[in-house]
Amino acid sequence: MNKFYLFSFFIIGIICLIGLRIDIMDIDAAQYASISREMLSTGHFLQVYDLGKDYLDKPPFLFWVSAISMKIFGISNFSYKLPSFLFAIIAVFSTYKLSKLFYDNKTAILSALILASSQGFFLMTHDVRTDTILMAWVIFSVWQLASWIQHKKLYHFFLGVLAIAFGMMTKGPIALLVPCFAIGSHLISQKKFSYLFKWEYVLGIFIISFLLLPMSWGLFKQFDLHPEKLVNGEHHVSGLRFFYWTQSFGRITGESSWNNNSNIFFLLQNMLWSFLPWIIIFLCALIFQIKILVSNKLRVGSKQEFITLGGFILTYLSLGMSKYQLPHYIFVGFPFAAIITAEFLNNLISDNKYPKFFKQILYGHLVIFILLWIILVLILAISFNTIHWYVSALAFIVLVGLIVFFLKNKGERKILIFILIYTSLGLNLFLNTWLYPSLLNYQAGSSVGKWISANKIPTNKTYTYKFTIWRSLNFYSKAIIGNKENVNTIGIGDYIITTENKLSELKNQGKNFKILYQGSDFPVTRLNLKFLNPKNRDGELETFVLILIK
Repeated sequence: MNKFYLFSFFIIGIICLIGLRIDIMDIDAAQYASISREMLSTGHFLQVYDLGKDYLDKPPFLFWVSAISMKIFGISNFSYKLPSFLFAIIAVFSTYKLSKLFYDNKTAILSALILASSQGFFLMTHDVRTDTILMAWVIFSVWQLASWIQHKKLYHFFLGVLAIAFGMMTKGPIALLVPCFAIGSHLISQKKFSYLFKWEYVLGIFIISFLLLPMSWGLFKQFDLHPEKLVNGEHHVSGLRFFYWTQSFGRITGESSWNNNSNIFFLLQNMLWSFLPWIIIFLCALIFQIKILVSNKLRVGSKQEFITLGGFILTYLSLGMSKYQLPHYIFVGFPFAAIITAEFLNNLISDNKYPKFFKQILYGHLVIFILLWIILVLILAISFNTIHWYVSALAFIVLVGLIVFFLKNKGERKILIFILIYTSLGLNLFLNTWLYPSLLNYQAGSSVGKWISANKIPTNKTYTYKFTIWRSLNFYSKAIIGNKENVNTIGIGDYIITTENKLSELKNQGKNFKILYQGSDFPVTRLNLKFLNPKNRDGELETFVLILIK
């Protein structure tokens, strides 16, 4: 089985590397890529700008490392995504090391593999936002702090504190809260109250504060010193208060204007897809552990760990209290979920317990995953003419291989792990290699942006006209593309990106033009069945053009 695990990690690496070449998706990932490119262009590393305007939303660490990567490798999909891919490796390794502190090597390897093969992990490595790096810093810090408690070596504490500081530079106070939830709940459950009052914490606070000084100074200089600035529709905005309080805690207290009326079950609902193929087993494991905890009257054995269960539950509850939530917010808790799942799954397979329950789990997963494979085959075969017929045929052959392998080995409990990993890796290999590239042909910003760059269109004379300003346009054109809303400001020699239905408006105003590029636009992150059906797709598309005013 270890050889299978090793081979699985290798295939995961290949799938993620393929994902590095996929075009960056609008909206968030493309915006962060555009900001990183702009940071490199301007050299402003302590003040963050988006299309030349003050930006106050995310801390700068992702922009820093992506800008440095672009400096080394050039402006491309690969250079933007590479840092996050490297941090994803750190997250997997840290999950393995944390698990190994408390469980055997088999469980530790399975923990790392569960994290690396989850759907959210594959998504994080090609639709790059701040969550990949945040997850890496957080689980690394928890591993180091747990090692400090267990081995009493001070350098583990220092490394844990450093990781918290860099995590806060990535996505704010959540990078401090999650390790506190995990380690704090573990210490309390073990009645190690002396560890709650250590002199090292004072030193840790000093180190974190010191490391945050450059970023804090940048926020103070950009915002606090300029109360006259209009930021997010308000004056007198403190960058320091926003970063350290409003952006995180303000979403709970109501001080933040961000509100999408999310409830406590929002993140769980999204885990149903983002923690595939492990979600059902994870939920069983979670219920099982909570049941044991309740039956033991909330007492945890001295040789047990409460880092993962306490860390996940408290993290989930804190995120679930927010009035504004997005599906990827829970990704920071995935390493905890992976360890909880691995420990339960390893015991389920090794101890041969609960035969009826295991049989239901096994056949239930087989049915679900066969249906997922069939859906994939149909999408590959029907949806995009850019995908050759042999691809869907290959996907069907892989599906048949899964069924044949199951029938030959259905008496072994280890077949469950094989089915889960086989399905996850197979589906994502086809998604990253064929489906996503075909889908992103319909992303206007990246397609026309690459055409502008390749044909050396003068970006200082290129504008959008009554057309959505996609951040991918700015990233792939390697410039900040201006916008014109008044037809009278459009002059001879201007290059205009607009929708096809605006051409008659330009003609009526006496504008002569030549169409240089034409394409179809669809918000690819809002995929729906009508778009996937070629017969209905035209009704979902918006035709855009790049024209030269003559």
